[in-house]
Amino acid sequence: MIHGSLFSAASDASDVPGDGALRVGLIGTGVVGSGTCQVLARNADLIAQRAGRPIRLVMATARNLLKAAQVLGPDVALVSDPLTLVRHPGIDVVVEVMGGVTLAKALVMEAIAHGKHVVTANKALLAEHGTEIFAAADAQGVIVAYEGAVAVSIPIIKALREGLAANRILEVVGIVNGTTNFILTQMQEAGLSFEAALRLATELGYAEADPALDVSGMDAAHKTALLAAIAFGADVPLDQVHVQGISSLESFDMVCAQALGYRIKLLSMARQRSDALELRVHPALVPEKHLLAQVPGAMNGIWVNADAAGPTFYYGAGAGSQTTASAVVADLIDVARLGSAGLYARVPHRSVPSGVIRSLPILPIGQVASRHYLRFALHGQPECLACLTGWLQDWGVDVKQWTHVQHPEDPSRDAWVVLTPSLPGDVLLDALAGLRHISGGLVPVAVWRVEDLDL
Repeated sequence: MIHGSLFSAASDASDVPGDGALRVGLIGTGVVGSGTCQVLARNADLIAQRAGRPIRLVMATARNLLKAAQVLGPDVALVSDPLTLVRHPGIDVVVEVMGGVTLAKALVMEAIAHGKHVVTANKALLAEHGTEIFAAADAQGVIVAYEGAVAVSIPIIKALREGLAANRILEVVGIVNGTTNFILTQMQEAGLSFEAALRLATELGYAEADPALDVSGMDAAHKTALLAAIAFGADVPLDQVHVQGISSLESFDMVCAQALGYRIKLLSMARQRSDALELRVHPALVPEKHLLAQVPGAMNGIWVNADAAGPTFYYGAGAGSQTTASAVVADLIDVARLGSAGLYARVPHRSVPSGVIRSLPILPIGQVASRHYLRFALHGQPECLACLTGWLQDWGVDVKQWTHVQHPEDPSRDAWVVLTPSLPGDVLLDALAGLRHISGGLVPVAVWRVEDLDL
């Protein structure tokens, strides 16, 4: 027998205490769900004071009910069918931290249809289906809160929607995936290969058993889509975010970048141009003095440039049970305060009301201009070096922007490294094709963008 009351589809609202508390139903009792339960219990008095009423977890559903009962204790009713929870009249707000997309979407939409507010940390769900979910929430007059979906310990969504509400956001650039930042930090500081750094990340629990979503850049792309939608009040199709992961990076690139005064980070970038948006996730060279270059290990950092406030920087842990729970419970406090207020009194889901959400063109990556880092392997090829020198001069590259870098282990792998002027991606490809033609096949062994961000 599961501890606590076992609700069935026939249960009525009298099963749930009606003492003015915000009554929470929890879907998922894993890392984030258990952390949420712990924070609600540990800080119950403080949370009630700040919310103006108690916030009480009264019902949960999970794949393993016996294990969930051990986590939640005897005062939380458990149900095997999540539809029972999202339809129950005694639940005010549904917290969805189960992950995944298909089932999570169905449950969130069902909760909204039954007049429940929703708190979620599911960035993939909102990046793929946010427009539909937010429209449904507006139609039903309920809130969908999602601070835990991006850079969890950093209240970046609140900062963009509220703290910077008077500003025109120009760009949001961040390190929003702790796994990849840990890997790149190990490659930079310990000289590990990508494969060795990934193994270490897995052993220490920073990487999932299947790290593909992280190292491919897709996790960061989900977060980029959400940040851009908020920053620019726009619909952001996930499939138009340019994504490039870190698996082809070599530790020697870290050495070369450092020789030029840079570090390599996986950046999430959202910029508004005059008539289009830049949306991209990829490794990039960042000046080593910039705050983003100094974000270590599994930490996150987000740099926002706004017209009135200027540049602001946000730093904190990007994953973890308690850190994510901090954001989830903060959202619950907002729901407790504002759940009964009219739509006019609430912060819009994406910084502006749904009726004025814009549809802006997304600039293709080939049209995005930046400086580029090129690494050439020229050992024993003096004729290629002469050809490269002439090509660089034709493109206006100052001699100070290219250098010879010695490989720390193998002199035969020494490199010539070049920083180009700012060029659109397609123009660079044409230029490299011209170099290949005049040199008899010379191509760089590594090409990465350079982001000379304001300090």
